[in-house]
Amino acid sequence: MDDKDLHILRLVQGNARLTAEAISEAVGLSPAAVQKRLKKLRETGVIEREIAVLSATKLGRELTVVVEVILERENRQQLDAFKRKMRNAPSVQQCYYTTGEADFLLILNVCDIKEYEAFTQAYFFDESNISRFKTSIVMDRVKSSLDVL
Repeated sequence: MDDKDLHILRLVQGNARLTAEAISEAVGLSPAAVQKRLKKLRETGVIEREIAVLSATKLGRELTVVVEVILERENRQQLDAFKRKMRNAPSVQQCYYTTGEADFLLILNVCDIKEYEAFTQAYFFDESNISRFKTSIVMDRVKSSLDVL
């Protein structure tokens, strides 16, 4: 990967809908060269996926919740089972297996506190391997990004 690839990645990270022509003007390569580089970046997994970022507020999902989860037992089966449940839970935007006091850190996006309460019933209270969890309600989204570069 060279400086041209990194420049392309920065541009695409900011706007995945940029055309090869627009990128080529910015990086000083031909559109065909840009397309070839993008193809390689996708095939090698540097570009994992290209998504649309939706407005949670405009979709009525205004409550962001940060949850620290501590498991009762941390054997491989229990960890894998919890990871699987979180991957399949629609309200969970992000799930991190962490070191420190909490075993997992979750970022959820829900409509309201009642939806979060239902989530806790389904995923925490009805789960025998959850020792405890700590909830923080986001008051203001200061920065939200998946940017790497």
